[in-house]
Amino acid sequence: MAALIGNPSPTPATEEVCVVGSIASEPLPFPDSVSNSDEATPIMTLRDKNVFVKPAASEMPSLVAEMKHKMFQGQGETFYDVGQGSRGPSGLSEENLETSLANVRLIADRADADLTVLRRRGGDVGKVAECLVRTRMSEDDFMEIRVAVVGNVDAGKSTLLGVLTHGELDNGRGVARLKLFRHKHEMESGRTSSVGNDILGFDSKGKIVNIPDGRGQLDWEKICRDASKVITFIDLAGHERYLKTTIFGMTGHAPDFCMLMVGSNAGVVGMTKEHLGLALALNVPVFVVVTKIDMCPPNVLQETMRLLVRILKSPGCRKIPVLVGTQDDVITSALNFSSERVCPIFQVSNVTGENLDLLKNFINLLSARMPPQCDKPAEFQIDETYSVPGVGTVVSGTCMQGKIKLGDTVLLGPMWNGEFQQVPIRSIHRKRLPVKEVRGGQTASFALKKYKRNAIRKGMVLVSPSMNPSACWDFDGEILVLHHPTTISCKYQAMVHCGSTRQTASIIFMDKEHLRTGDKAKCKFRFIKNPEYIKPGTRMVFREGRTKAVGSVTQIHPVVPGSLAPSIKPRHHKSHMSKHSGDLGHGKGRKRGGKKHTQAKENPSS
Repeated sequence: MAALIGNPSPTPATEEVCVVGSIASEPLPFPDSVSNSDEATPIMTLRDKNVFVKPAASEMPSLVAEMKHKMFQGQGETFYDVGQGSRGPSGLSEENLETSLANVRLIADRADADLTVLRRRGGDVGKVAECLVRTRMSEDDFMEIRVAVVGNVDAGKSTLLGVLTHGELDNGRGVARLKLFRHKHEMESGRTSSVGNDILGFDSKGKIVNIPDGRGQLDWEKICRDASKVITFIDLAGHERYLKTTIFGMTGHAPDFCMLMVGSNAGVVGMTKEHLGLALALNVPVFVVVTKIDMCPPNVLQETMRLLVRILKSPGCRKIPVLVGTQDDVITSALNFSSERVCPIFQVSNVTGENLDLLKNFINLLSARMPPQCDKPAEFQIDETYSVPGVGTVVSGTCMQGKIKLGDTVLLGPMWNGEFQQVPIRSIHRKRLPVKEVRGGQTASFALKKYKRNAIRKGMVLVSPSMNPSACWDFDGEILVLHHPTTISCKYQAMVHCGSTRQTASIIFMDKEHLRTGDKAKCKFRFIKNPEYIKPGTRMVFREGRTKAVGSVTQIHPVVPGSLAPSIKPRHHKSHMSKHSGDLGHGKGRKRGGKKHTQAKENPSS
C-alpha cells in the first residue's frame, strides 16, 4: 500500500474502476458508438468473479459490448479487477487467473483495444489482477489530458518537462529546458515568461512514443498519429512578475490536473503557496513533484517534506498526502486520485533520473475529467490568436462541449457591440495534426475565413448558432476575499479571470458596505472595455496587485446587441478633470499650435 502520511486509507474511486461483478442490476443503455443496429446484444450484468474463466460463446458479444461501453464512459480507457466479484471472497487460483487474463485479452482485441496488467495483488482466496484496457485510436484521433505545471521560480518546471518529453536527462546546468523556451530572453534568463505547451504521447499499451529526431526536436504530428493518449503539459511561469500569465493559463486552458513543483533545496517558498491556492480555488486536483533530490542534503529534504505535508493537511487544503515510492503506490494513488482529496508526492531527480519512471507511469494512468458532452451545442473558447503566412488568421483554444466539424459555420463573438458574427471553419488542427472534427474536452486550432487577427481577442468564443448566445456587460457573482491590505467598497476595479476571459471589471453593487480579508459577499460586476461571453457557475479569480479573491458567476445580465456600453461614474468631478485638461495645454503641446491643444482638451488621458 502507498505510504499515507498521517491519514487513513483513501476511499477508492469506484466511478473510474470497473470491478467485475459490481455493475448495477439493470442493463446499461448503449451509446451510439456501441449499438449500431437493432440486433445489438444487451449488456450482460457481471456478478461472478469466474465470469472470464470459461465464458460461453453466446456470452462473448455481451462481454465485448460491456467493455466498449466502459471505454466509452472513460473516454477511451477503463480499469478491470479480474478475479474480484460483488459477492463472496475475492481472488482466483493461478491457473484460473491466467485463463481469465487470456480471455480478457481476446475480448479487448475484439473491442479494438489492448490490455495491460498493472499489478497482481493478493485476494481472500487467491490473486486479483488489476488491468488497464485502452482503445486503439485511429491515426487522426487521440485522448487528451491537460496538466498545468506550476511552482516557484527555479523549482525546475521546464527542466522536468524537457526530460519527460525528450527522454534525455539534464546535465545539472539546465540544458534540458533550452528545448522548451520560446523567446530569446527566456533562454538568457532561464525563466519562463509565457504559456508553453509540450506533449507526451502513450500508445494503447502504455509505452511512450516521443522520439526526438537527429536535431533533438519532436515531431508533434508523428507523436499524435502513433499515440492513443497524449498528455499536454501547460508550462506556466513561476516568477511573481508573471502571475497574470500563470492565472490565465490555469483558467483559460482548462487543465484537468495540476502538477505543483517544489525545489527540495529551497522548500515551500515564494509563489508555491499562491499557485497551490489557485489550484484549490479552481477545484483542480493537485499532485506534487519534489525536484533536485540529488543535490539536497537529507536534513533539508526532510524539513521540506515536513513543511509540505503540514501545508497539505492544513484546514485550507484538507488533502491526504501520499508519498509514492513503488509501482504499487503509483497504481493505488492513480486509481484514487479522482477523489480530489488524495495528493500524491513524488521525489525525483532530473540529473540521475531517480523515480522518473514512477512519475511517467502515474501520468499514463490519469483519466480525463471533462466530459465531452457531444450531444450539446458546440462551444469553443479562444485563448490564443495567430496570423500564419499563406493561411490567414488562426485561433486556438479548448472545446468545452459539443462537436465542431470541418466546414461548419459558427458564431464568433462577442464583438465590441455585443454581437456575434458568422464565420466558416477552413481547417482544424489538433497538436499540429490535421483532423476533421473536434469534440468537447479537446484543444484545437481553427483557420478562419475573412477575419483579421486584430479583430479577434482572447476571451472570445466560437459557438453553435443554435445556442443563440448573448454577451454581457454586467454579471453577478459570489466572491471570497483571500487577501486585501485595506477594505474593498463599491467602484473598486480589478482584473477578472473567468475561463479564457481576462478583463478589468468594476464592482457596482455589494450586499455589504465594505469587504476585508476573509469576507464573503454577493457582488455585481461591470466590465470596463468589452462585453464578454460567460456562463453561470463558472469559477472566477478577482485580482489586483496583491489583492486576490475567488468565487463563481451566479447570474449574467445579457446585453442588447448594438447597444452602447453602460457608463461607469468616474471618481473625479468634471471640474477637476477640466482643470487637469487645461494644464495639458502648457508647454510643448501649446507651442505646436492650437490643434494639439484642442486634442488634449478633448482627451485628458492622452
